[in-house]
Parts: sequence; C-alpha cells; structure tokens
Amino acid sequence: MHQYDLYGIGAALLDTEIEVSDDDLQTLGVDKGVMTLVDDHRQHQLVSALSDHLVTAKRACGGSGANTVIAASYFGLRTFYSCKVAADENGDFYRADLADAGVAYPGTLREAQPGVTGKCLVLITPDAERSMNTFLGISAELSIAELDVDALSASRWAYIEGYLVSSPTGKAAAIELRQTAEGVGVKTALSLSDPAMVHLFHDGLREMIGDSVDLLFCNRDEALGFTGTDNVTAAAEALKDFCRGFAITLGADGALLWDGQREYRVAAPKVHAIDTNGAGDMFAGAFLYGINRDMSFEEAGELACRAAGQVVSQYGPRLQADQHSQLLAAEVEARGAES
Repeated sequence: MHQYDLYGIGAALLDTEIEVSDDDLQTLGVDKGVMTLVDDHRQHQLVSALSDHLVTAKRACGGSGANTVIAASYFGLRTFYSCKVAADENGDFYRADLADAGVAYPGTLREAQPGVTGKCLVLITPDAERSMNTFLGISAELSIAELDVDALSASRWAYIEGYLVSSPTGKAAAIELRQTAEGVGVKTALSLSDPAMVHLFHDGLREMIGDSVDLLFCNRDEALGFTGTDNVTAAAEALKDFCRGFAITLGADGALLWDGQREYRVAAPKVHAIDTNGAGDMFAGAFLYGINRDMSFEEAGELACRAAGQVVSQYGPRLQADQHSQLLAAEVEARGAES
C-alpha cells in the first residue's frame, strides 16, 4: 500500500498576476509568452513601473510543479511536495497554502531559512497569453537536501518540474529524485515546462530525463524545440525515444497522447480564454489523477483538457477546491451518457 500517489519537486513561487497590454510589454522590454529569469532588482523595477495596475493584482501560491501537485491533491490524490521557501511572510503564506490543499511536505520546509521566498510576476495580455518574470530567490538553492527519500519510496509516481534545469542544485536534485524513484520502482513523470527552458537548457533537460521517463508532458512549442522538428507528428515520433508515454498539449486543439502502444487525439472544450497561466500545470495534475485512478490515457486526457479549459476561462493558475469535484462529477456524468 502506497502512502502517497504523487511526489513532486519544483520551485516555490508566490505568483502575482497583473493584467497588461501588449504596449506595456514592449515598453517594459518583457518577452511575451515565456518565462524569463530576473533578479530582485529587475522584478522591483517592473512592479514599480506597473504600480497603477496593482489594484487588479492577485497573489497565489504557485510554481509550475506546485500547481500540478495541488491540483492533483484537490482531485483526490495523496500528494507530497519538495520545495524551498525562506523564513519570511511569503514563505509562511506558501506553507499554509500547501497545507490547506492537503499537500504534505518535508521537515526541511518547516525550518527557518534565511533569504527571500521566490516570486513570479505574471503579466496577462488581452489575448490570454502569460509572460512570466521570475525571481527564484531561495528556490534557486533547492537541492538534494530537500528530498525525502522515505516519502518518495512510499509513492506511486514522482513528478519533476522542468524549470529546475535552470538551477545547478535544482537539476541535481531532479536527477537524484528520478534515479532514486527508478531504483525503488516509482514511476517517473517530467514536464518540459517552457519553450525558453527547452531553448536555453536542452542538454540539461536531457540529463534530467536520463534514458527515459514513464511520462513526459509538454506543449506544442516545447515538443518542437526539444526534438528539433517542425511539426507535431514528427515531434511525437521523436519524443518516443525519451519516454514510455507522453502528453503533448495543443491549446484549443486539445492534446496528442501516447500510452506506449497507441496514440490518441483528445479534443479541447470550446471556452473563452482570458488567462493561460497554469493551463499546462492543471492538465498535468488532472492527467496524473486520472491514470492514478485507473483511467485510460484517453479518459485521463479528456478530464485534463476539461480542467485546463476551466483554468484558462478564469484568472489565476489554479481552480477553487469545489471546482475539482464539479469536474469529476461532470466526467462521471459524461461517461454514463456514453455507456
């Protein structure tokens, strides 16, 4: 009997979302649609320049891996998350948010750590695209010391956030987690996280993947960039060398899935997208819930597309707790109608 269904590792970031225009991005020199690592000075500079926008700002416990693990927890999985926060107000907020979501974490997260908890400024344009400026803070120091081998060994799946590739100690922790998981029979999943990470740290991501992971998550741009191909069909074929299953999200076109034997195309619900921040994280959380509950890849993909569609139709990278149960109820109803 496993104590946890899902063990995740990733950066701990306090997200602040602000609605901006494309002209704002150009004026501020912000690259659109990707995650850019910045220092504390640059982030303060951006916040100051956008001071008149802050009335609409929204704060949330985030980081890609955390969003995925929290979603999985709200759907009903037993989850554990390794990350690093500082002994500051944002660190206290972060720990409380994990606990409220039912996510367990290692004892190291309770220890007072000098430094600054990581922060991500998420700029949302009218086309729903998100442009992220991230100051990793103490998350840049996430290391093997934050791993809990006992919790990992008692888990069914291990989930690795690809953003860790940008930190030498974070990358080492991700590799250690994968190798340990493989050694004790825990299945491994990894997200490529962002086109910029694929472009800047391709070789590092290859190291994190090792010979192969059980499940690889990526979007269209990440798949093309990682494989050096120019179409999804070719990218899907090339990805099979790095994993035993994958999920390529295609935005409004749904997702392309491979379970190791068959490929599936899953449609996305028609929604009015206003904020794409967290869509891929939610997809991964819902998908991991589905396969942990013995859904087929196709069934898990359908749930994940519905969940991601719900996220992009509202502001913020996460759903409220009751929205997860509503999605599951709708899924059960849909299955009943089909049978």
